Amino acid sequence: MQVSFTPAEIAAITQPKATRGTTIAAVRGLAALADAGPGDLSFLGNPKYKAEVAATRASVVLLPADFAGEPKPDQLFLLVENPSVALARVCARLEQSLWPKPVPGVHPSAVVAPTANVAATATVGPLCVVEADAVVGERAHLQAQVFLGRAARVGDDCWLMPGVTVAAECELGRRVRLQPGVIIGSDGFGYEFVEGRHEKVPQVGHVVIGDDVEIGANSTLDRARFSRTVVGEGTKIDNLVQVAHNVVIGRHCLLCAQVGISGSTKLGDYVVLAGQAGLAGHLTIGKGAKAGGGAAVTQDVAAGAYVNGSPAIPFMLERRIAILKQRLPELFRRVDALEVRLR
Repeated sequence: MQVSFTPAEIAAITQPKATRGTTIAAVRGLAALADAGPGDLSFLGNPKYKAEVAATRASVVLLPADFAGEPKPDQLFLLVENPSVALARVCARLEQSLWPKPVPGVHPSAVVAPTANVAATATVGPLCVVEADAVVGERAHLQAQVFLGRAARVGDDCWLMPGVTVAAECELGRRVRLQPGVIIGSDGFGYEFVEGRHEKVPQVGHVVIGDDVEIGANSTLDRARFSRTVVGEGTKIDNLVQVAHNVVIGRHCLLCAQVGISGSTKLGDYVVLAGQAGLAGHLTIGKGAKAGGGAAVTQDVAAGAYVNGSPAIPFMLERRIAILKQRLPELFRRVDALEVRLR
Protein backbone atom coordinates (compact mmCIF):
# COMPACT_ATOMS: atom_id res chain seq x y z
CA MET A 1 0.00 0.00 0.00
CA GLN A 2 1.68 3.19 -1.19
CA VAL A 3 -0.41 5.72 0.71
CA SER A 4 0.05 7.82 3.80
CA PHE A 5 -2.46 9.72 5.95
CA THR A 6 -1.75 11.86 8.99
CA PRO A 7 -3.79 11.24 12.16
CA ALA A 8 -5.47 14.59 11.54
CA GLU A 9 -6.54 13.45 8.05
CA ILE A 10 -7.98 10.21 9.47
CA ALA A 11 -9.91 12.25 12.05
CA ALA A 12 -11.22 14.58 9.34
CA ILE A 13 -12.54 11.58 7.38
CA THR A 14 -14.09 9.72 10.33
CA GLN A 15 -15.44 12.73 12.29
CA PRO A 16 -15.01 11.21 15.78
CA LYS A 17 -17.26 12.22 18.67
CA ALA A 18 -14.20 12.30 20.94
CA THR A 19 -10.50 11.41 20.93
CA ARG A 20 -8.09 9.97 23.47
CA GLY A 21 -4.31 10.06 23.28
CA THR A 22 -2.11 11.38 20.54
CA THR A 23 0.35 10.20 17.90
CA ILE A 24 2.43 11.75 15.17
CA ALA A 25 2.81 8.45 13.26
CA ALA A 26 1.60 8.48 9.68
CA VAL A 27 -0.97 5.81 8.81
CA ARG A 28 0.37 3.63 6.01
CA GLY A 29 -1.61 0.45 6.44
CA LEU A 30 -4.74 -1.25 7.78
CA ALA A 31 -4.66 -4.29 10.05
CA ALA A 32 -6.71 -6.30 12.52
CA LEU A 33 -6.23 -5.43 16.17
CA ALA A 34 -4.06 -8.48 16.88
CA ASP A 35 -1.87 -8.00 13.80
CA ALA A 36 -1.47 -4.22 13.74
CA GLY A 37 1.81 -2.46 14.37
CA PRO A 38 3.06 1.13 14.47
CA GLY A 39 1.84 3.04 11.43
CA ASP A 40 -1.33 0.92 11.11
CA LEU A 41 -4.98 1.89 11.49
CA SER A 42 -7.21 -0.66 13.21
CA PHE A 43 -10.79 -0.80 14.51
CA LEU A 44 -13.15 -2.60 16.87
CA GLY A 45 -16.09 -3.67 14.73
CA ASN A 46 -17.15 -6.74 16.72
CA PRO A 47 -17.46 -6.77 20.54
CA LYS A 48 -15.90 -10.26 20.69
CA TYR A 49 -12.50 -8.65 19.95
CA LYS A 50 -12.77 -6.01 22.66
CA ALA A 51 -10.05 -7.65 24.78
CA GLU A 52 -7.56 -7.20 21.91
CA VAL A 53 -7.74 -3.41 22.07
CA ALA A 54 -5.51 -3.24 25.16
CA ALA A 55 -2.74 -5.19 23.42
CA THR A 56 -2.92 -3.70 19.93
CA ARG A 57 0.13 -1.80 18.68
CA ALA A 58 -1.84 0.17 16.05
CA SER A 59 -1.05 3.87 15.93
CA VAL A 60 -4.70 4.84 15.38
CA VAL A 61 -7.72 2.80 16.53
CA LEU A 62 -11.37 3.41 15.63
CA LEU A 63 -13.55 2.53 18.64
CA PRO A 64 -17.22 2.77 19.64
CA ALA A 65 -18.20 6.04 21.28
CA ASP A 66 -18.83 4.32 24.62
CA PHE A 67 -15.45 2.54 24.78
CA ALA A 68 -13.90 2.99 28.25
CA GLY A 69 -10.21 2.06 27.83
CA GLU A 70 -7.19 4.34 27.53
CA PRO A 71 -4.57 4.36 24.76
CA LYS A 72 -0.86 3.62 25.14
CA PRO A 73 1.75 6.34 24.69
CA ASP A 74 2.00 7.43 21.05
CA GLN A 75 -1.43 5.93 20.28
CA LEU A 76 -4.64 7.68 19.24
CA PHE A 77 -8.15 6.43 19.95
CA LEU A 78 -10.91 7.87 17.74
CA LEU A 79 -14.35 7.31 19.31
CA VAL A 80 -16.95 7.12 16.57
CA GLU A 81 -20.61 6.17 16.19
CA ASN A 82 -19.85 3.06 14.10
CA PRO A 83 -16.20 1.94 13.71
CA SER A 84 -17.00 -0.26 10.70
CA VAL A 85 -18.65 2.61 8.83
CA ALA A 86 -15.78 4.93 9.77
CA LEU A 87 -13.27 2.40 8.43
CA ALA A 88 -15.28 2.09 5.21
CA ARG A 89 -14.97 5.84 4.69
CA VAL A 90 -11.24 5.67 5.18
CA CYS A 91 -11.09 2.79 2.70
CA ALA A 92 -13.03 4.86 0.18
CA ARG A 93 -10.29 7.48 0.36
CA LEU A 94 -7.65 4.77 0.06
CA GLU A 95 -9.40 3.42 -3.00
CA GLN A 96 -9.28 6.83 -4.63
CA SER A 97 -5.53 6.99 -3.95
CA LEU A 98 -4.72 3.45 -5.05
CA TRP A 99 -6.93 3.36 -8.14
CA PRO A 100 -7.22 6.91 -9.45
CA LYS A 101 -9.57 7.57 -12.34
CA PRO A 102 -7.83 7.02 -15.68
CA VAL A 103 -7.49 9.66 -18.35
CA PRO A 104 -10.72 9.82 -20.40
CA GLY A 105 -10.65 8.45 -23.91
CA VAL A 106 -10.87 5.30 -26.02
CA HIS A 107 -7.94 2.89 -26.03
CA PRO A 108 -6.51 2.23 -29.52
CA SER A 109 -7.28 -1.49 -29.22
CA ALA A 110 -10.98 -0.94 -28.41
CA VAL A 111 -13.63 -1.35 -31.10
CA VAL A 112 -16.35 1.29 -30.98
CA ALA A 113 -19.15 1.34 -33.56
CA PRO A 114 -19.55 4.64 -35.44
CA THR A 115 -23.11 5.03 -34.16
CA ALA A 116 -22.18 4.45 -30.50
CA ASN A 117 -22.30 7.48 -28.22
CA VAL A 118 -19.34 7.59 -25.79
CA ALA A 119 -19.15 10.64 -23.54
CA ALA A 120 -15.96 12.68 -23.83
CA THR A 121 -15.31 12.20 -20.09
CA ALA A 122 -15.69 8.39 -20.27
CA THR A 123 -12.88 5.83 -20.44
CA VAL A 124 -13.02 2.80 -22.74
CA GLY A 125 -10.17 0.44 -21.93
CA PRO A 126 -8.11 -2.07 -23.92
CA LEU A 127 -9.94 -4.63 -26.08
CA CYS A 128 -13.41 -3.33 -25.24
CA VAL A 129 -16.22 -3.67 -27.78
CA VAL A 130 -19.00 -1.09 -27.96
CA GLU A 131 -21.62 -2.03 -30.54
CA ALA A 132 -23.95 0.12 -32.61
CA ASP A 133 -26.15 2.67 -30.81
CA ALA A 134 -24.71 1.84 -27.40
CA VAL A 135 -24.39 4.76 -24.96
CA VAL A 136 -21.59 5.29 -22.42
CA GLY A 137 -22.33 8.08 -19.92
CA GLU A 138 -20.22 10.81 -18.41
CA ARG A 139 -17.19 9.67 -16.40
CA ALA A 140 -18.07 6.01 -16.92
CA HIS A 141 -15.09 3.68 -16.76
CA LEU A 142 -14.94 0.51 -18.87
CA GLN A 143 -11.89 -1.55 -17.98
CA ALA A 144 -10.30 -4.12 -20.28
CA GLN A 145 -12.42 -6.49 -22.39
CA VAL A 146 -15.81 -5.05 -21.53
CA PHE A 147 -18.53 -5.82 -24.10
CA LEU A 148 -21.52 -3.54 -24.66
CA GLY A 149 -24.15 -4.95 -27.01
CA ARG A 150 -26.26 -3.10 -29.50
CA ALA A 151 -28.17 -0.18 -27.93
CA ALA A 152 -26.93 -1.02 -24.43
CA ARG A 153 -26.85 1.98 -22.10
CA VAL A 154 -24.30 2.68 -19.35
CA GLY A 155 -25.15 5.59 -17.04
CA ASP A 156 -22.92 8.31 -15.63
CA ASP A 157 -20.10 7.33 -13.25
CA CYS A 158 -20.48 3.58 -13.76
CA TRP A 159 -17.47 1.31 -13.27
CA LEU A 160 -17.37 -1.90 -15.32
CA MET A 161 -14.45 -4.14 -14.43
CA PRO A 162 -12.61 -6.56 -16.75
CA GLY A 163 -14.67 -9.11 -18.62
CA VAL A 164 -18.08 -7.57 -17.98
CA THR A 165 -20.83 -8.09 -20.58
CA VAL A 166 -23.85 -5.82 -20.93
CA ALA A 167 -25.86 -7.40 -23.72
CA ALA A 168 -28.06 -5.75 -26.32
CA GLU A 169 -30.59 -3.15 -25.10
CA CYS A 170 -29.79 -3.65 -21.41
CA GLU A 171 -29.57 -0.52 -19.24
CA LEU A 172 -27.42 0.53 -16.30
CA GLY A 173 -28.35 3.52 -14.15
CA ARG A 174 -25.85 5.89 -12.58
CA ARG A 175 -22.93 4.83 -10.37
CA VAL A 176 -23.42 1.14 -11.05
CA ARG A 177 -20.40 -1.01 -10.21
CA LEU A 178 -19.98 -4.40 -11.90
CA GLN A 179 -17.19 -6.70 -10.71
CA PRO A 180 -15.18 -8.89 -13.14
CA GLY A 181 -17.13 -11.41 -15.15
CA VAL A 182 -20.63 -10.05 -14.53
CA ILE A 183 -23.10 -10.90 -17.30
CA ILE A 184 -26.10 -8.62 -17.78
CA GLY A 185 -28.63 -9.82 -20.35
CA SER A 186 -27.83 -13.46 -21.06
CA ASP A 187 -30.83 -15.42 -22.34
CA GLY A 188 -33.39 -16.53 -19.79
CA PHE A 189 -33.73 -20.29 -19.40
CA GLY A 190 -36.93 -20.94 -21.31
CA TYR A 191 -37.98 -24.07 -23.22
CA GLU A 192 -41.22 -25.81 -24.17
CA PHE A 193 -41.38 -29.60 -24.55
CA VAL A 194 -42.83 -30.19 -28.01
CA GLU A 195 -43.07 -33.60 -29.70
CA GLY A 196 -40.22 -35.09 -27.69
CA ARG A 197 -37.89 -32.11 -28.00
CA HIS A 198 -37.03 -29.05 -25.90
CA GLU A 199 -37.95 -26.11 -28.11
CA LYS A 200 -36.30 -22.81 -27.19
CA VAL A 201 -38.55 -19.94 -26.15
CA PRO A 202 -36.99 -16.71 -27.49
CA GLN A 203 -35.97 -14.22 -24.79
CA VAL A 204 -36.72 -10.81 -26.31
CA GLY A 205 -36.87 -8.59 -23.22
CA HIS A 206 -33.99 -6.79 -21.53
CA VAL A 207 -32.48 -5.96 -18.11
CA VAL A 208 -32.75 -2.63 -16.27
CA ILE A 209 -30.36 -1.89 -13.40
CA GLY A 210 -31.13 1.06 -11.08
CA ASP A 211 -28.77 3.69 -9.68
CA ASP A 212 -26.07 2.75 -7.15
CA VAL A 213 -26.38 -1.00 -7.70
CA GLU A 214 -23.29 -3.16 -7.17
CA ILE A 215 -22.99 -6.70 -8.56
CA GLY A 216 -20.28 -9.19 -7.57
CA ALA A 217 -17.94 -11.24 -9.73
CA ASN A 218 -19.38 -13.84 -12.11
CA SER A 219 -23.00 -13.12 -11.25
CA THR A 220 -25.54 -13.46 -14.04
CA LEU A 221 -28.77 -11.56 -14.64
CA ASP A 222 -30.91 -13.00 -17.45
CA ARG A 223 -32.85 -10.89 -19.90
CA ALA A 224 -36.62 -11.14 -19.71
CA ARG A 225 -38.66 -13.43 -21.90
CA PHE A 226 -40.58 -10.23 -22.63
CA SER A 227 -40.61 -6.85 -20.87
CA ARG A 228 -37.85 -6.43 -18.24
CA THR A 229 -35.74 -8.07 -15.56
CA VAL A 230 -35.27 -5.32 -12.94
CA VAL A 231 -32.84 -4.55 -10.11
CA GLY A 232 -33.90 -1.59 -7.96
CA GLU A 233 -31.85 1.35 -6.76
CA GLY A 234 -29.14 0.67 -4.19
CA THR A 235 -29.38 -3.12 -4.25
CA LYS A 236 -26.13 -5.02 -3.62
CA ILE A 237 -25.54 -8.45 -5.15
CA ASP A 238 -22.66 -10.71 -4.11
CA ASN A 239 -20.52 -13.05 -6.25
CA LEU A 240 -21.95 -16.05 -8.14
CA VAL A 241 -25.60 -15.04 -7.93
CA GLN A 242 -28.12 -16.16 -10.58
CA VAL A 243 -31.14 -13.95 -11.33
CA ALA A 244 -33.51 -15.49 -13.85
CA HIS A 245 -35.73 -13.91 -16.50
CA ASN A 246 -38.45 -11.43 -15.53
CA VAL A 247 -37.34 -11.30 -11.89
CA VAL A 248 -38.03 -7.94 -10.23
CA ILE A 249 -35.76 -7.00 -7.30
CA GLY A 250 -36.72 -4.01 -5.18
CA ARG A 251 -34.61 -1.18 -3.78
CA HIS A 252 -31.77 -1.66 -1.31
CA CYS A 253 -31.94 -5.45 -1.21
CA LEU A 254 -28.96 -7.64 -0.24
CA LEU A 255 -28.31 -10.90 -2.12
CA CYS A 256 -25.40 -12.93 -0.74
CA ALA A 257 -23.16 -15.38 -2.58
CA GLN A 258 -24.69 -18.23 -4.61
CA VAL A 259 -28.27 -17.07 -4.25
CA GLY A 260 -30.51 -18.29 -7.06
CA ILE A 261 -33.83 -16.68 -8.00
CA SER A 262 -36.14 -18.44 -10.46
CA GLY A 263 -38.12 -16.69 -13.17
CA SER A 264 -40.82 -14.07 -12.54
CA THR A 265 -40.28 -13.91 -8.77
CA LYS A 266 -40.69 -10.45 -7.24
CA LEU A 267 -38.74 -9.10 -4.26
CA GLY A 268 -39.91 -6.06 -2.34
CA ASP A 269 -37.59 -3.37 -1.02
CA TYR A 270 -34.99 -4.21 1.65
CA VAL A 271 -35.19 -7.99 1.19
CA VAL A 272 -32.14 -9.95 2.45
CA LEU A 273 -31.24 -13.36 1.02
CA ALA A 274 -28.36 -15.12 2.79
CA GLY A 275 -25.82 -17.31 1.01
CA GLN A 276 -27.13 -20.15 -1.18
CA ALA A 277 -30.77 -19.28 -0.58
CA GLY A 278 -32.86 -20.52 -3.49
CA LEU A 279 -36.22 -19.09 -4.56
CA ALA A 280 -38.74 -20.89 -6.73
CA GLY A 281 -40.41 -19.08 -9.61
CA HIS A 282 -43.47 -16.79 -9.62
CA LEU A 283 -43.21 -15.97 -5.89
CA THR A 284 -43.73 -12.68 -4.08
CA ILE A 285 -41.27 -11.84 -1.30
CA GLY A 286 -42.56 -8.97 0.83
CA LYS A 287 -40.74 -5.81 1.85
CA GLY A 288 -38.02 -6.38 4.46
CA ALA A 289 -38.31 -10.18 4.40
CA LYS A 290 -35.25 -12.34 5.10
CA ALA A 291 -34.25 -15.86 4.06
CA GLY A 292 -31.46 -17.66 5.92
CA GLY A 293 -28.44 -19.37 4.39
CA GLY A 294 -29.37 -22.32 2.19
CA ALA A 295 -33.10 -21.70 2.59
CA ALA A 296 -35.30 -23.27 -0.10
CA VAL A 297 -38.16 -20.79 -0.54
CA THR A 298 -41.10 -22.42 -2.30
CA GLN A 299 -43.97 -20.18 -1.20
CA ASP A 300 -44.67 -16.46 -0.94
CA VAL A 301 -43.06 -14.73 2.06
CA ALA A 302 -44.90 -11.99 3.92
CA ALA A 303 -43.39 -8.55 4.46
CA GLY A 304 -40.96 -8.54 7.39
CA ALA A 305 -40.96 -12.33 7.78
CA TYR A 306 -37.79 -14.33 8.47
CA VAL A 307 -37.69 -17.84 7.00
CA ASN A 308 -35.11 -20.61 7.06
CA GLY A 309 -34.67 -24.27 6.21
CA SER A 310 -35.61 -26.56 3.33
CA PRO A 311 -38.41 -26.10 2.61
CA ALA A 312 -38.32 -22.66 4.21
CA ILE A 313 -40.55 -22.10 7.25
CA PRO A 314 -40.61 -19.34 9.90
CA PHE A 315 -37.15 -19.00 11.41
CA MET A 316 -38.02 -19.65 15.07
CA LEU A 317 -40.08 -22.72 14.16
CA GLU A 318 -37.20 -24.05 12.06
CA ARG A 319 -34.80 -23.52 14.97
CA ARG A 320 -37.12 -25.38 17.38
CA ILE A 321 -37.43 -28.27 14.95
CA ALA A 322 -33.64 -28.40 14.57
CA ILE A 323 -33.28 -28.69 18.35
CA LEU A 324 -35.93 -31.42 18.53
CA LYS A 325 -34.17 -33.39 15.77
CA GLN A 326 -31.14 -33.71 18.04
CA ARG A 327 -33.38 -35.44 20.61
CA LEU A 328 -34.75 -38.03 18.17
CA PRO A 329 -32.23 -40.80 19.09
CA GLU A 330 -33.16 -40.40 22.76
CA LEU A 331 -36.86 -40.44 21.85
CA PHE A 332 -36.48 -43.69 19.87
CA ARG A 333 -34.60 -45.30 22.77
CA ARG A 334 -37.44 -44.35 25.14
CA VAL A 335 -40.07 -45.72 22.73
CA ASP A 336 -38.11 -48.97 22.36
CA ALA A 337 -37.88 -49.26 26.15
CA LEU A 338 -41.64 -48.67 26.51
CA GLU A 339 -42.38 -51.37 23.92
CA VAL A 340 -40.21 -53.83 25.84
CA ARG A 341 -42.02 -53.01 29.13
CA LEU A 342 -45.44 -53.31 27.49
CA ARG A 343 -44.59 -56.71 26.07
